[in-house]
Amino acid sequence: MEKITLSIIIPTCNEQECIGRTLKSLLDMTHGRKDIEIIVSDAGKDLTGSIAAGFSVRVCRSAKGRAIQMNTGASVAAGPILYFLHADTLPPQTFADDIIGEVGSGKQAGCFQMQFDDPHWIMAFYGWFTRFPLTICRGGDQSLFITRPLFDAIGGFDRRMSVMEDIDIIERIQQREEFHILDGKVTTSARKYHINGMIRLQSLFGILHLMYASGYEQDDLTKFYRNNIA
Repeated sequence: MEKITLSIIIPTCNEQECIGRTLKSLLDMTHGRKDIEIIVSDAGKDLTGSIAAGFSVRVCRSAKGRAIQMNTGASVAAGPILYFLHADTLPPQTFADDIIGEVGSGKQAGCFQMQFDDPHWIMAFYGWFTRFPLTICRGGDQSLFITRPLFDAIGGFDRRMSVMEDIDIIERIQQREEFHILDGKVTTSARKYHINGMIRLQSLFGILHLMYASGYEQDDLTKFYRNNIA
């Protein structure tokens, strides 16, 4: 039996509207491959878990919190390479071979560039910046691949964090290894921008980055997010 090489981990919380589409796309992209597994780490109360259970994936329950859910998924993953992906994001068609190839060449962690599923020039402009190696240009929507040994060595995601956990783990990765931005692009939903406003939401994200860099406590960051972003 072929061993698992790549474990795809998807944290979900009330994602019944998009999880089926995402899983179908991933399974189509990886059709026939026995070296890849998909794990849905669900903390919601809607039908997400039931929908996911209808696919050839593993569903595990987790306490709520993206960092906690990603750690929970990683704890049951069999692969030496972990790939964290949001439920409303689709990787490039060749993502699996891209990641496995990069790790085979010695890279320990990285992400893809990003584009939105909205062709508006403002959204294209935001996506264009994700090619640059700047912390303010990073985010969990770009997905994250990391080798199991490195993930374990840095202690995984900080379960105490409910906001900026994606930036925190990248910073801890960079203390040990180079963080690589691959040429391919994930496609992520622009739904939050539609709800909160394209310019307004990006401005709020910029403020969050500034607050985080300035040393604000997690409670303050979480309060700011919940009070301003729908």
